[in-house]
Amino acid sequence: MGFKIYTKAGDDGKTGLIGGERVSKHHIRVDSYGTVDELNSHIGMIRCFVKGEKEEILLSEVQNDLFTMGSFLASGPGSSIALPALGEEKILCLESEIDRLTLELPELQNFILPGASLQGSQAHIARCVCRRAERLVVNLSENESVPGFVVKYLNRLSDYLFTLARFLDHKNGGIEIIWKPEKPV
Repeated sequence: MGFKIYTKAGDDGKTGLIGGERVSKHHIRVDSYGTVDELNSHIGMIRCFVKGEKEEILLSEVQNDLFTMGSFLASGPGSSIALPALGEEKILCLESEIDRLTLELPELQNFILPGASLQGSQAHIARCVCRRAERLVVNLSENESVPGFVVKYLNRLSDYLFTLARFLDHKNGGIEIIWKPEKPV
């Protein structure tokens, strides 16, 4: 019959990490890789908006990188399973793309609010999920081993997603919505 999608192994509220350890489904490690997976899904939505464009290629690479990071995060302490490597060049690529997109944008002079375009808003949602994933991974790293690359990559990715949101707003005719704070009373 092939692969079954249901195993019933998690019916007791626990899940297996790579390496065999079983932990609660609310364990910070599970929350971390689950949020990275959620981020991956949001990035998939953005890819639908940029089919055939340069941004689609990078977003595809980001999705693969996030899946690899999820495997790092899903590996229990002491796991001896060999995982794919990610290097500093991934972060340099994100920085290069931030610089490229920034050259096409007006200078940022105010805080902006999401909502100038559907495409840009989706990138803002992904940015917020990325920041949440980063916070969870930092929390996890305070008690368990996490490759430092993961936090650095998520930090840079959120910067890229912010810049991409602005780029998509600009490209799709959206006018940035400036935050207008209330005057103090």
